[in-house]
Amino acid sequence: MFWPSIAAFTATCFISLAPQISRSQDLKPANWQIDTISLDEQWELTTETRKGIFKLLPYQPIYVTAGRWSDNPNGMPRSENPAYVVDTSASLNRYEAKFQISLKAKLWQGVFGDYGDLWAAYTQVAHWQIYNVELSRPFRELNYEPEIFLTFPMNLSWGSTKLRMLGGGFVHQSNGRVLPLSRSWNRVRFVAILTHKHWQLNARPWIRIPDEDDENPEISNYIGRAAFDVIYSWGNHQAYAVFTTPFNKLNRGSLQLNYVLPVISNLRLQFQFFTGYGETVIDYNHSQTTIGIGVSFLEW
Repeated sequence: MFWPSIAAFTATCFISLAPQISRSQDLKPANWQIDTISLDEQWELTTETRKGIFKLLPYQPIYVTAGRWSDNPNGMPRSENPAYVVDTSASLNRYEAKFQISLKAKLWQGVFGDYGDLWAAYTQVAHWQIYNVELSRPFRELNYEPEIFLTFPMNLSWGSTKLRMLGGGFVHQSNGRVLPLSRSWNRVRFVAILTHKHWQLNARPWIRIPDEDDENPEISNYIGRAAFDVIYSWGNHQAYAVFTTPFNKLNRGSLQLNYVLPVISNLRLQFQFFTGYGETVIDYNHSQTTIGIGVSFLEW
């Protein structure tokens, strides 16, 4: 793993800081006609962009990766808790499909007068061994992540860098499986969104809530204690990185790199690279590098 390069990449992104502003229409061929959405519209940060409650909206990127290759499939998931250790190894294929869906809805607009909104969100990531005939093409791992959180529009500037939003709330993540493959954890997660020209930075630190029966005791030391989404948009193209870190261990955490380019209408081609720990919750203490290609329907 190339953690010095990761550190350099992250430092560069922090210097630039970050957002996705409304994308320029000048670079868009007439037949592409891709719908775009500004940060104000995504989070209804202004009076003009507020849409009321119970309207289903996109949240995180939505995509389907038809071909994903792993250098180290996790055929024998293990936990530091002896009750959650698998005895035999599964014959996993290095190739599988992956997809992510993510939606949110506002539950309460103007929690404190005209200030602050309460949201609920749901994200699901699926890893499907569709090419594994030997195991009858099973879904290897499904991760469920419901959230409830408050957001507050901000308008603080440092030159061309702006703090646009602050928020925080409760998030649960689990794979919905039984012993010994069950994995879950609960967190209080915070978010700050900063923008800088064509860049966007989503900083998402969290505090884990202790579990009485801990299925993954060291998850914070592997997946981490914060995630940083660094997004660069130009024309109809977008590149973004998701970097997680436990802070206290430089050889842990993960880096996911994505490049998205338009194909036709609202369909985009997506390339995804991942290296590190915790691509799924059952892989929280398992390191691997994956490469995937697919289609994207929505980005940050």
